[in-house]
Amino acid sequence: MVEKIWFNNHPLKYVLWPILWPLSLIFQSVAAARKKAHQSGDKPTYRAPVPVVVVGNITAGGNGKTPVVIWLVETLMREGFKPGVVSRGYGAKAPSYPLKVDENTSTEHCGDEPKLIFKRTGVPVAVDPVRANAVKALLEEGIDIIITDDGLQHYALERDVEFVVVDGERRFGSGSPIPLGPMREPISRLADVDFVITNGGEAKANEIAMSLQPTQAVNLLNAKKSNVTDLDALVAFAGIGHPPRFFKTLETLNAQLVKTQGFADHQDFKQDELEELASQGSNVIMTEKDAVKCRGFAKDNWWYLPVSAQIDKQSEQRVLNKINEVMEYYGSSST
Repeated sequence: MVEKIWFNNHPLKYVLWPILWPLSLIFQSVAAARKKAHQSGDKPTYRAPVPVVVVGNITAGGNGKTPVVIWLVETLMREGFKPGVVSRGYGAKAPSYPLKVDENTSTEHCGDEPKLIFKRTGVPVAVDPVRANAVKALLEEGIDIIITDDGLQHYALERDVEFVVVDGERRFGSGSPIPLGPMREPISRLADVDFVITNGGEAKANEIAMSLQPTQAVNLLNAKKSNVTDLDALVAFAGIGHPPRFFKTLETLNAQLVKTQGFADHQDFKQDELEELASQGSNVIMTEKDAVKCRGFAKDNWWYLPVSAQIDKQSEQRVLNKINEVMEYYGSSST
């Protein structure tokens, strides 16, 4: 229902308006005051000794930030950089912070996205609600550039380059602040960032177009790969910011779907619930982000579909030029 109110102008929006609009004004006021306090020096900020790149958004919900982070990490590694990634670890609770992610780290401790980034890239990943502490932990790993997964509004951490990822189909919905609409910050914030990446839909002027390219499905237990069309009677589920995007991807691949089920982003899955869902088909398919939470109780007919961000070479070079410019300010670069 929240999705419909924010992005589809559901009539319930007007029923709830007298309640939600004052709350939106409060949210907007508090967020602006917090930002101003950090930028004016009234609240402390942390400047890392290496460049910090933020990949975030100005709307609530999933827009495709994590694939952009992975694309950026892999691009930088090819250019000779040694990146590390920091995250708040949304939805997780670690025994202590900062937490460095490794193969044995539970998603209950680090969160699904940090674990996914670590498994896909192999670079150092640290989690801490206070991102400055996560950055300091990574400095021990010999990294020369920090990527933050989300955190655009975390102004306690100073940054050198900002990316905003926009859902190209839903864009900004009603354009109202949370909770009446999806906006964390006003649309005018886009004028201040270095790059706007548009995931799907049609990129506007000065935006970088991105698409998510799926590969073969991967089995959770034995890493065997298969074309999606070879998996019959698929039950698909997704616990991401916008599950319909995943189901649409499967449809474009001509998947034999018999059931789709969306869950809340960062959903803490229950084994019996997923097993009951799986019983409605012959195979189960999920997102890669969901797979990192399901390996412990997966069956041999459970699969995930990896996707990778696709960005044109000209835009990639623009990004690298900016980062090299910043690296030179810090006294080093990839060239």
